[in-house]
Amino acid sequence: MDEKNVFSQMDFGPLSEFLEDDDVTDISYSNGGQVWLKTLSRGVYQVERPDINNPFMEKLAFQCANVMGRTFNMAHPFLDSESAELRMNFVHDSIATNGIACLIRKTPAKIRLNKDKLISEQYITDQMHDFLIKCVWGHCNIMVAGETGSGKTELVKYLASNTKEDEKIISIEDTLELHLDKIFPHRDIVAMKTNNIASYTESLVACMRQNPIWILLAEVRSAEAVMAVRNSISSGHHIISTIHADKASSIPMRMYALLEGSQDIEQYLSSIHRYIQIGIYVKGYYSKALGRFQREIMEICEFYVDDDTNKPKSNILYSKTLDGRVTLHNPTKKLIDYLAIGNIYFPTDDIFGLGDADYKEDLSNLRDSSKDNLAMKETNANLLNQALNQDSDDAQQNAGAQPVLNQASNGANPPLQSAVTNQQVKQNIQVQPNVAQTSQQQVTQSQNNQVSNGQVQANAFPQVGGQNTNQVVNQQPMQVNAFPSVAVPNSGQVPVQQNVVPQQVVATNDVL
Repeated sequence: MDEKNVFSQMDFGPLSEFLEDDDVTDISYSNGGQVWLKTLSRGVYQVERPDINNPFMEKLAFQCANVMGRTFNMAHPFLDSESAELRMNFVHDSIATNGIACLIRKTPAKIRLNKDKLISEQYITDQMHDFLIKCVWGHCNIMVAGETGSGKTELVKYLASNTKEDEKIISIEDTLELHLDKIFPHRDIVAMKTNNIASYTESLVACMRQNPIWILLAEVRSAEAVMAVRNSISSGHHIISTIHADKASSIPMRMYALLEGSQDIEQYLSSIHRYIQIGIYVKGYYSKALGRFQREIMEICEFYVDDDTNKPKSNILYSKTLDGRVTLHNPTKKLIDYLAIGNIYFPTDDIFGLGDADYKEDLSNLRDSSKDNLAMKETNANLLNQALNQDSDDAQQNAGAQPVLNQASNGANPPLQSAVTNQQVKQNIQVQPNVAQTSQQQVTQSQNNQVSNGQVQANAFPQVGGQNTNQVVNQQPMQVNAFPSVAVPNSGQVPVQQNVVPQQVVATNDVL
């Protein structure tokens, strides 16, 4: 560990091997002894380390609290701490009921990406890589979207490293991750960190007075950050930032969703499409076809406002599927003209060599992703079949469940099964507020013979304010008539082939 690191005073013990491994990005501890690693090559996997347990992690948390001058106990169950290249978060076992929880994220002051690595690992095609770099040279405002751990921050660092040497950069973060001031100590870079004293808005005001060319905002995840982005780009500065979104084309709508208030959606989307030129979507997943954890750009989108309709539009320049199939579209004249203002010129408007076609497919990185897709399909199919089978079994059990007449207390008569099901009773007797109306029906002689004078099931009667429980009433045998008849003496038996004239019967809580 670096001696300048405030955590150099701490004893990380068996965690040291993971902290020294450049391939490891995150270390997660939870559930009374489980250690999970997130790496660049293998993704997320579990390791067995018996010496990393709750007592060890509690000791580490207390060391961290002492170094940071904070308290970690039941009264203060959360502990956040960070240094130049390390960020730690602890949750006390009074909150994490299955044991203390900890996440250690490494934020090294170096750029892991380079062009050769990006091309060889199929992160992006060579042609689109060069186009993105020209967009940075031409001062395009760029938003990078993706899931947690997909590599958004690493891509921002790589794009920022391609800015010109004489262009001042100011980064505004709530958690230090970029470290551009340490990566390029010779450049004019200011690293700002927001806290409960200096908010995004206040930091942005101070930032603009510093006259930067580039403003690198941390992840946009609040209304304040969204307004900071819009204020930055509307004032003529250029930004590169990150956001959580499921695709590049949905970035403006995602920013609008984070806003608080009732701002007009069309007006806001138009302003975002006018000031943000490029949206990028990055995906990270474990690829069985490649045998490694794969990070790659899946979509690059251009945003603009149509001059004729004054409506926000998007143009997907680059899209990639899991099998490596790439589809290219040429940028619009608006983006080409914007880059020309920044002295970035192209020999022709047909930048990607589409000719007269609307799009072009690049199959140079085509790979067999059937293993990945089939694994997903089989998993989903198995879960679906299990759910369907479970539902089918439940339906059969419910349909086949019939009221069972308990054996009389003297044991003389064996229990009989009534052929009258709950469904038939519900069809015959409909319960309304304080009124039960019987419908016209016919009952066969065989059903008449199967109804006995013993105990009957409780749900054979109209229920008021409750539900049928399908449970046999364990009370003294009593003789009842489940089907009220008209002009027929209540003999305890169901009338045979007797047409029942509809009438209203007042339902009470008492048994008929």
